[in-house]
Amino acid sequence: MSTLPENEKVALENHGNASAAPSLVSDESLTNPTGINEKALLRMLDLKLFPPLTLLYLLSFLDRSNIGNAKLDGLTKDLHITGNQYLFALTIYFIGYVLFEIPCNIMLKRTTPKLWLPTLMLLWGIVATLMGVSQNFGGFLAARFFLGVTESGLFPGVVFHLSMWYKRTESHYRVALFFSAASLAGAFGGIFAYGIGFMKGVANYNGWRWIFILEGLLTVVIALVAYLFIHNYPSTAPFLNEPERAFIHARLKGTDANNSEPFAWTNVLAALKDYKCWLYGPGFHTMSLPLYTLSLFLPTLITELGYTAAQAQLLTVPPYAVATILTVIVAILAEKTHRCSPFILASSSLAIIGYIILLTVPIEKPGVSYLSTIFAAAGIYPSCAIVLSWATANVSGQTKRATATAMTITIGNLGAVLGTQLYRPKTSPRWHLGHGFALGYLVANLLVTGTLWVSLRRENKIKSEKREGGEVAEEEVVRSDEDVRWEFQT
Repeated sequence: MSTLPENEKVALENHGNASAAPSLVSDESLTNPTGINEKALLRMLDLKLFPPLTLLYLLSFLDRSNIGNAKLDGLTKDLHITGNQYLFALTIYFIGYVLFEIPCNIMLKRTTPKLWLPTLMLLWGIVATLMGVSQNFGGFLAARFFLGVTESGLFPGVVFHLSMWYKRTESHYRVALFFSAASLAGAFGGIFAYGIGFMKGVANYNGWRWIFILEGLLTVVIALVAYLFIHNYPSTAPFLNEPERAFIHARLKGTDANNSEPFAWTNVLAALKDYKCWLYGPGFHTMSLPLYTLSLFLPTLITELGYTAAQAQLLTVPPYAVATILTVIVAILAEKTHRCSPFILASSSLAIIGYIILLTVPIEKPGVSYLSTIFAAAGIYPSCAIVLSWATANVSGQTKRATATAMTITIGNLGAVLGTQLYRPKTSPRWHLGHGFALGYLVANLLVTGTLWVSLRRENKIKSEKREGGEVAEEEVVRSDEDVRWEFQT
């Protein structure tokens, strides 16, 4: 491995010299003293980091949402599960998920991503496989709970992990790209379920069992390989040479990614005491209910429009395909403009249109109702992606950011807990209760997003006035988002 020449060391040190006048912590392109091609380096990071991490999340979302596909292939009939029991099976997953998100992110901080993330994946793959051999409702219920427990640490862990590699303005696009695996999972889930459905009778197992078994075993296999291709942090990544490592540290100079920050409970408390960290949670809470009700109930909604089970499995693909494309497009726009609020407001409004159509169009027009599910998915997924990356971009301090990210998803998924109880069989086929709640939550999202937008702009104005008044930071390194140089992304 090569060493960094002395003149390049000096250049890098001068690049972040604190003797210059204190400046706003922003994400402008850095002068490159090493001659390294920054765009090529970012492309290499994306290729090394994103395929494995995105695959992990795709399988995670597939293993949690394939219950909707399994229901169409005989799950409830074989296990004698009533309508309300099925809803409780959906709910208990999120109870396990919510309870263990913050502890899992604390464990990530106390261990390493290379060890913790594949271990979680291995555990949930085993649990997902066991769902396929459940013989009664009690066994299936236990498996769903522990699936939530074992999957709880993946998303907040990966979001924190990426913040140690990329600048703040680069995080929206990459978290959104990572989250797009959720919509891809919906598309693949429908295709897989359609194909696996033909395995009915193999080993005397119904098709729904093979959905859980095959997709769970796939997760186990990928988890074992994941120990080899998940990387920790820039300082130890084997695919970087010393000049590249030094350049990554230099371009992250205005963040806390380079800080050596041991775990401390005071930093956890810092997140709990920050009102902004409590606002990011409702931002996702108001999106998680429509997100998970759509992903869990879409196959059922489509069958109620008059389509067969096999047709419904395939018709789940287009809404997710459109959602995936729009998620990436919105993420690119958010990154280029350094804005979050306008894109959340626009995407949520598109989803609102979809639910208004679902609530008002007669059931005799299945084509229009199906089109509205595309509108709903196309609005929900881009908003979720930006909301989930917002706290990562705006919270500084490694432990504080890890805690804030887990808080966001924990509070957010409480909406999913409620959502799993809304699409009750007696409300079929119009589903006014579920659609009405989803619509109300999306409207609430507009209010929460607007509140955050105003609050963050006010915080930025206060910091700007302090800088203009001559207030300077005592340390060269930015260790907290309370630093006068830190600017929040709105």
